[in-house]
Amino acid sequence: MPLATLPVLTPALPEIFLAVAALLLLMAGVFSNAETNTRTISYASILVLLVTIPFVGMVTEGRSVTFGGAFVTDTFAVYIKALVLISAAAAILMSKDYLKIQGIERFEFPVLIVLATLGMMMMISANDLIALYLGIELQSLSLYVIASFQRDSTRSAEAGLKYFVLGALSSGMMLYGMSMIYGFSGSTSFDTLATIFHDLHGHAPAIGVIVGIVFITAGLAFKVSAVPFHMWTPDVYEGAPTPVTALFAVAPKIAAMGLFIRVMTGPFGDLGGQWQQIVIFISVASMLLGAFAAINQTNIKRLMAYSSIGHMGYALIGLAVAGVAGDVAIRADGVQGMLVYLGIYMFMNIGTFACILLMKRDGRMVEGIDDLAGLSKTNPGLAMVLSIFMFSMAGIPPLAGFLGKLYVFQAAIQAELYTLAVIGVLASVVGAFYYIRIIKVMYFDAPADELDTGISLEMKAILVVTGIVIVFFIFYPMPLITGAEHATAALFHK
Repeated sequence: MPLATLPVLTPALPEIFLAVAALLLLMAGVFSNAETNTRTISYASILVLLVTIPFVGMVTEGRSVTFGGAFVTDTFAVYIKALVLISAAAAILMSKDYLKIQGIERFEFPVLIVLATLGMMMMISANDLIALYLGIELQSLSLYVIASFQRDSTRSAEAGLKYFVLGALSSGMMLYGMSMIYGFSGSTSFDTLATIFHDLHGHAPAIGVIVGIVFITAGLAFKVSAVPFHMWTPDVYEGAPTPVTALFAVAPKIAAMGLFIRVMTGPFGDLGGQWQQIVIFISVASMLLGAFAAINQTNIKRLMAYSSIGHMGYALIGLAVAGVAGDVAIRADGVQGMLVYLGIYMFMNIGTFACILLMKRDGRMVEGIDDLAGLSKTNPGLAMVLSIFMFSMAGIPPLAGFLGKLYVFQAAIQAELYTLAVIGVLASVVGAFYYIRIIKVMYFDAPADELDTGISLEMKAILVVTGIVIVFFIFYPMPLITGAEHATAALFHK
């Protein structure tokens, strides 16, 4: 590579570093001793992901583009990428004991997560419809494999197949939408599209553009498992290995939400009247389905699937606010609330899935909610931590989950989307039932057979860090709020 091209590629150096590191890890796994390399490669993968976080923050000064304007780096990308990298590293760290218990401890697992993370980072920095699609497919191909990583399990194979088939369907819908946008505008560049649609001066765009936006929105809604494109989520969450479910619940959702925000506020930012009603519908539908469908669930992973659907509905309230015509400050508040919510959501879910991974009896994983009966007596520490996460997800003050919902509801009220805010509050009240039911099972039901009490140092660290963030966020919220504020400014004050 000529040295003259290096400054041009500077905005993409974290992605280039991650791609090279993934290839080196893959070769290390292939050519080293199979009995000792898996754990080493897992820790090396975690180190690579964590090293990339400061690397991401160092390469941007303002807004930088490369690859002919198809790749953009700004403070918005830095914020979302940091959340994704933390989530992916936590998923690998949580998987260590699980993979060994299930007999599927292979070096390909962390490498696939690194490659999926690379795809997510490309999604977040996409500044062109083609770059968007390449990032989504790189992420998806890796996730299809790890969803069915437990090859001897029928449930895992079914999860991988469902995810693959429905993922291909969503990709086809998105491609069709992109082709419509290109056909009626003549460009795939986000910057060019933003200029074209801004110059409409309030006039309605061509019907083909509206159709394209609808199909692109549908494809992105699938990636965040928003209703009515949620059908894959409960089965995949239940069937996939639990560390994979933890990854699915956090990193791809946050990356897809980041992409959702960039697409809707960038190229289609002046067309809010065309897409806002769609976002409001999928937000309301996701909140209501997430609240009511989880009530009768007996498997905690399926319950968390519906919980994640509901949480994506709450987050989408912020995107609906960003579609309001007029005041840029109100639109920015919607996105800022959404980014704060995603940061809190990450810590809540990582902590919750760490607790689920500790549900073992006689060395065997259990997933039933009833298996938590009497946990407060047999393992009071774990019961207390899981209670903190459940209360936070329910939105009980003063925990972080309450503040996350407060930010998006306040943004909706400022934008005069009162109905959306009221539905969000009511859905949150209904959803609190099944979170508090888990606490009731742990503290008031007769003890079942004891769960295994051994907790590794890594899992203790995850539980302590996530628990501290959720409990003490109200006293020191500024790092997350300031980061979200700077990220939002990159979108609305270019």
